[in-house]
Amino acid sequence: MWALPETVQMWSVFAIVAVGVYLYVRERFSIEAISVGLIFALMAFGNLFAAPEQDMGSATLLSGFAAPALITIMALLVVGQGLFQTGALERVTVSINKALDKRPRRTLAMVFGVAFAVSMFMNNTPVVVMFIPVLAAMAGKLGVTASRFMMPLSFLCILAGMTTLIGSSTNLLVNDVLVRSTDMSLSFFTQFVPGMVLASIGAVFIIVASPWLLTERESEEPALQSTGQQYIAQIRVADGHPLDGVEPVAGLYTQLRDVTVRMVQRGETSLLPPFEEGLRAGDVLIVAATRPQLSALLKTRPQYLRGMLDIGGFSDGDTGQDSSIMLSEAVVAPGSRMIGRNIEQIGFRRMTGCLVLGIQRRSRMIRKRMLDIRLEAGDILLLFGYESEISALRQNRDLILLDWSTSELPDIRKAKAARLIFLATIAAAALSLVPIEIAALGGALGMIATGCLNIRQAVRALDMRIFLLIGAAFAMGLALERTGGALFIGTNVVSAFKPFGTQALIAAVFLVVAIFTNIISNSAAALLFAPIALSISQQADIDPIIMVLTVIFAANCSFATPIAYQTNLLVMGPGHYRFGDFARFGIPLILVIWVSYVLLLPVLFGL
Repeated sequence: MWALPETVQMWSVFAIVAVGVYLYVRERFSIEAISVGLIFALMAFGNLFAAPEQDMGSATLLSGFAAPALITIMALLVVGQGLFQTGALERVTVSINKALDKRPRRTLAMVFGVAFAVSMFMNNTPVVVMFIPVLAAMAGKLGVTASRFMMPLSFLCILAGMTTLIGSSTNLLVNDVLVRSTDMSLSFFTQFVPGMVLASIGAVFIIVASPWLLTERESEEPALQSTGQQYIAQIRVADGHPLDGVEPVAGLYTQLRDVTVRMVQRGETSLLPPFEEGLRAGDVLIVAATRPQLSALLKTRPQYLRGMLDIGGFSDGDTGQDSSIMLSEAVVAPGSRMIGRNIEQIGFRRMTGCLVLGIQRRSRMIRKRMLDIRLEAGDILLLFGYESEISALRQNRDLILLDWSTSELPDIRKAKAARLIFLATIAAAALSLVPIEIAALGGALGMIATGCLNIRQAVRALDMRIFLLIGAAFAMGLALERTGGALFIGTNVVSAFKPFGTQALIAAVFLVVAIFTNIISNSAAALLFAPIALSISQQADIDPIIMVLTVIFAANCSFATPIAYQTNLLVMGPGHYRFGDFARFGIPLILVIWVSYVLLLPVLFGL
């Protein structure tokens, strides 16, 4: 070990951090590789060139991987995956989609407005988790990429967090420093007026500038193709089914407006449209629908799901908890032994373990029970089954499995449990019954324990990019603190800007904190600069509350990088963003808020 002079250590760490941020922005290497490289460089420097009393060893620099913030984010990703895997928010999404058809702009404004309002009074991280699947579905409905909505969601929730003491964990951290250092404390609404002014300005900028500054990103996964062709499927109306007793309106069953009812089989009698009789228990509906329409039924209406699955002997009692439910398509091969036989004669469910949901025949329209249709070469079967059973069809010589068409289907039988676990997680965090990391971890364990997710699905939800980004951010923040880099900047800001007056000094402090919050995360920047700001207030004779609020608002300007705040990391995956996308949109937003704050200082605080 060769301990370098403190000044050399400080500038060396500045250089390492600058190179890391440059590489993140340039994106010539993967985020994972850059993060590992940063951690390695800081660990090597700390072990070789730092004095023992500086505590820059490997254990210290790697402590970020055990940070509560990292545990919280990883656990919330699992909770969010549980909601998706069970289709727990599909009904909400369907309701919103119906409203989108009539008033798209008003509905979008309402959703973002609710997210903003809720984020004012509870930690904004679970709020973003709650709205990600909703906005993703809205994007699909409107025919735009999810990237159009994800970053604005994160930014609006961050802005809302500026307005109250509990809106963001950053606010609480700064207030804790204020209480420990002085005899003052922030009340719940101390920051409300200036925070709401800045949040309103920021929200207007997001609405106006997003079409120009927000980069649209397509998913890197291949999109599921759909021919638009219709399948013949059937639904059995059992006792207690929502269709039992439904009367036709103008010859149609309006509860099934998304599919075409071609025939109702009642015993030996076939009822054809236009329908004049109500539906009864025991009726079998022969419907024509596209794959997306059938998939929507499976995702949103559990009673219809049972009515479709019971036909093939696939019941709710089937286990398969360790395997995902899949939807796929297969073509009846030329020379197949299935040709000329119907599904019942083949014993398809017994032979393959999969259920035939529908049959597609492009040559002509079929109007008969699906189970009575004799298969022909080229018929396409829409299959429902567990992942292992679908995969086994690759070896089946009678069918040609269309691998590109295979997709995972939410298991809506667990939707109620997923909703309850999610609400309990949100309530525990919002009411501060337990720390948010405990609430999030409990929610993740609950999703796995109740079967909403299996272990493989939970592990798949953990984004390695986010994991390594947070670890690197903590390492950078600790290195800057231990080598005196942050204190050096604070001291020089005071000496440089104090001669130009209070407004210029506050402007400089705000900008420095805003820059650091996007490099070392908002919590680290807040903890680092809150004591410096209080020291500045004494040196320059400024009200400590004004300086503390300056740190809060600046630390909440975490828009320019994904590592700045955990909600940015949460939307990075669903929005398919790159590191530089945040800088493109976030830097102008930071500048707008900074200029607005500086210009409004005389109005807000009477300076």
